[in-house]
Amino acid sequence: MARRGEKLLVAAAVLLLGITSAAAQDEQVNTIRDIFVRLGRCWQPPPPSKARPIDITVVVSFNRAGEILGHPRITYESKDASENDRLQYRVAVMEALQRCTPMPFTETMAGAAAGRPFAVQFHGRKTSPPTQERKA
Repeated sequence: MARRGEKLLVAAAVLLLGITSAAAQDEQVNTIRDIFVRLGRCWQPPPPSKARPIDITVVVSFNRAGEILGHPRITYESKDASENDRLQYRVAVMEALQRCTPMPFTETMAGAAAGRPFAVQFHGRKTSPPTQERKA
């Protein structure tokens, strides 16, 4: 069963990374911080009905044109995550990367970021316990 999940993940990653994104080209990425902010804006964790919230880290590199260089690599997943949780979050990470690329690097940032690995942490939405309204 784990092999099937791995095959689905690889297929999803290839499909998503092979598609040119229509990511918002509103502002150029000029700093390392801008890379993380932009990726954070593209992040959409799976809904709680599909997977429990987990944390996941991916290492990704970009070329000068802001496209993903090589293959992103998952380096951390919450240890209590089920196989389904992991699969759903891996797909969500690949979708976020697809939405955000190519990164619109400034010329200076393109030279600084090209080939450099970035470890990007994505966090699942933590659900809060229901609150009770106070009566006055």
